[in-house]
Amino acid sequence: MSERKSILCPNCRKLISVDEPVCPYCGLIRPGLHNTAGVIRKIFLGSDPVRTIIYVNIAFYVLSLILDPQGILAGGGAFNLLSPSGDSLFLLGASGTIPVIGAHRFWTLISASFLHGGIFHILFNMMALYQLGPFVLREFGFHRFINLYIITGACGFAASVLFGVPFTIGASASICGLIGAIIYYGKSRGDSYGEAIYKQALGWIAGLVVFGLIFSGINNWAHGGGILSGIGLAFLMGYNDNKQESAWIKLLAYACILLTVLILIWAIANSLLDVKNISI
Repeated sequence: MSERKSILCPNCRKLISVDEPVCPYCGLIRPGLHNTAGVIRKIFLGSDPVRTIIYVNIAFYVLSLILDPQGILAGGGAFNLLSPSGDSLFLLGASGTIPVIGAHRFWTLISASFLHGGIFHILFNMMALYQLGPFVLREFGFHRFINLYIITGACGFAASVLFGVPFTIGASASICGLIGAIIYYGKSRGDSYGEAIYKQALGWIAGLVVFGLIFSGINNWAHGGGILSGIGLAFLMGYNDNKQESAWIKLLAYACILLTVLILIWAIANSLLDVKNISI
C-alpha cells in the first residue's frame, strides 16, 4: 500500500494530503499544485524576487557589453559611459517599432525591461527598484508583485510601439508600473498612512516628468504606459489589506515567470548565435 504524502497548505498552512482536490480547511483548489508552483518559484527567484530581478538586470547588462566590446567606446559624455552597442541590445531584445514592427520580434516587449544603455542608466533604475520593490512585495504579495513588474513593463513598451518610439530599453517601465500600483494603494487605503504613501508616489511621478523634460532620449511613453497599467492592474488584483491573492492571480504570476524565463533564455541563445553578424 503506497504511503500518502502530506504537505502544508500554501494558503492556510494546515497539514493536508498532497492529492487533496480542495483544502478541507480554507477551500484552496488543488493545493498540491500550488505547493509545486511554490517550489518552482524558489528555484527561479529564491527567497527575494527583488534581488533576483536586480541580479538578472546586471547579468544582461554585462552580457550586452561583452557581446560587442567596441561599442563601449563608441559613445561620448557621462551618460554614455560603459554603453552597450545598439547591435548587442538589438540581439538581446531591445523593443520599439524597429524590433517589433520591422523585425516582428514581439517578445521584446518583455525582454527590453532587462536591458540598459549605460552604467548610470542601470544604476538609477536598480536603485529605484531596490527602494520601491520591497514595499510593493510586502503590501501586494509575491504573485501580485510579479504580475505588476512583468505586465506593466510589457504595457509600457507596447505604448512605446503604439506612439512610434523606434528603439527602447530599460526597467523604468516596470518600475513606473510599481509606482502606479503604489498610487492606487495609497488612494484606496486612505487614512494618514495611505495619504502619505500617495503623496510620496506623486512625488516620484513629478520627478519623472521633470527628468523626462530636461533630458533627451527619455521614453516618456513607456513611463506613462507603466504608470497607467500599474494603477489598472492594482485595481483588478487588489492588495493584501483588502483581498487575498486568488488562484487566477497566482497562475498568472507563474505564467509570467515561465514566459519571461523562456524569453530571456531565447534572447541569450539568439544573441550568442548571431553575435558574429555584429558589424565591427
